[in-house]
Formats: sequence, C-alpha cells, structure tokens
Amino acid sequence: MNDTNDIQRRQELAHFLRMRRERILPEAVGLSVGARRRTPGLRREELAQLAGIGLTWYTRLEQGKDIIVSPQVIESLARIFDLNAAERQYLFVLAREQVPADPHPFTSQMSPQLQSVLDTMGNTPAYIINLRWDIVGWNQAMGHVFSDLAVFALHERNILRSLFTNPLQRSVLHDWEKEAKATLAQFRASTDRYVREPWFKALVGELQQTSLEFREWWPRHDIQSVCSARKELDHPLVGLLVLQSSTFQVVDAPDLRMVIFTAAEAETARKLIRLVEQTELQPAGSGL
Repeated sequence: MNDTNDIQRRQELAHFLRMRRERILPEAVGLSVGARRRTPGLRREELAQLAGIGLTWYTRLEQGKDIIVSPQVIESLARIFDLNAAERQYLFVLAREQVPADPHPFTSQMSPQLQSVLDTMGNTPAYIINLRWDIVGWNQAMGHVFSDLAVFALHERNILRSLFTNPLQRSVLHDWEKEAKATLAQFRASTDRYVREPWFKALVGELQQTSLEFREWWPRHDIQSVCSARKELDHPLVGLLVLQSSTFQVVDAPDLRMVIFTAAEAETARKLIRLVEQTELQPAGSGL
C-alpha cells in the first residue's frame, strides 16, 4: 500500500472510532451522566479505560497516527462498540489491513482423544458443550443418569432448549425453577457477544414462543457466572441423586467446555455405581 492510501486508511479508522465512541451512551456502560459533557457519547479517557488500553495510545489511534494495533485491542474495541460481524471485520481491515479470524468456530464434533477422556471417567457423568450450549459429546454414565443423547436429533442436543421444552425435566429435576433460572442467567452471561448472531436470535425467539417461563424470565436480564453448583435429581430408577457440577474450559478447543458431575454424598456415589454397572437398565430419559 502506498503512503497516500495508508494515510487515507488511518484517517478512515480515526473517523470510524470517533463516530462509534460518540454513539455510546455513558449510562449504557455504567458511567455517571451528571458531569457536563461538551461532546456526545464517551470521552476518550472513558473509552480507553473500558477497553483496557492507554489513553495516550488510544488518542494517537483516533488521530490517525501510524501505530501498530494488536488483534486483542481490536477485539476489545469491537466489544465496547457492540459491533456486529460485518462491522467487526471492517474495523479489522481498517486497523490491521487483514480480515479477522472467524470469531465463532462452534465446534460441532469432538476429537477422539477428548471422547476418550470422557469415557475414562467411569461412574462420573460428563458432557461437553460449545459456545451455543450445544452438547457435542458425553459419556456412558451421562446416558444412565440423564439420558442417551444419541436418540435425540442434533438440534435437540442443546442445554437451554432441552431444559425449557422437555417436559420430563420438571419431574426429574428436584427444583426445576431454580435450575432453569440459574441456567438462563449463565447462558445470557456467556453469550452476550452473540446477541446479533442469527443462531442466537433464532434460539431465543423459539423459546419465547414455546416456553411461558422463558418468555417471562428472559427480559429480566439476570446474569450469573458459570460455577460449581449442586444439582438434585429424582431419578426414576434409584431415587434421589445429589450431584456437584464443575465446569472446565477445554484448552485445545477454547470454544468447548466440559461439565462434570461428581457425587455430593456417599449414597449418591453408590447409586452411580449401580446405574453404570447395570447396563441393562434403561436411561432416565430426562434430557438435560
């Protein structure tokens, strides 16, 4: 690229950043609007703080200076500006003269090595989900405690869809409402960057149509981080199961998370052994 084109690119980047900054309402990002503001939107120092970058560096960027911009900085700015996929790509091209990597890989199949990890867990139920909360892998213990996911269609292997549309959930989960509210809050917290994506809109729209509770709770904007939690099940074959769930990110596939259920008490541990060893027993059919 010649010097003239490079200057034009940097000027366009500066203008794009300034226009986007001025569109952001301070109250929308938790800032006070009490102080008098000479310009609309955020001040440069406010944006720099939200994005986790230096004010002097950001000022030079917005002035069209010739500086190197890392992908991490671009991602941070795209998040603050709430850019959609096309706008994010445009920002990358202006700032780095390259198209960004696909931000939503959404792994739909696991590697044999990862499946082996699940299979070696024995009596411990475990499954793996992607960023859409689609279930992409599970072990035999999961099938005995919850249900054999192989009998479900691919689109049904989704945590949120199963929780709100599978009627057996309400009879199997000891406190369905508590579980559903917590799961919904965790889903919203982990998918905030995808709110403009077609899959996200389709899933939310579908559940608003099919579930009265989802339609009532979704507008509340409850947020909860994914963490270790107790889950109580009224299993049709062995009765009460008290499990402790723990969630781990898969290092080799960052868009995947593994959820493991361990027995929270000795009686549950014994029941898990019975369920897995007695392979002739039919799975609960509860779904997730």
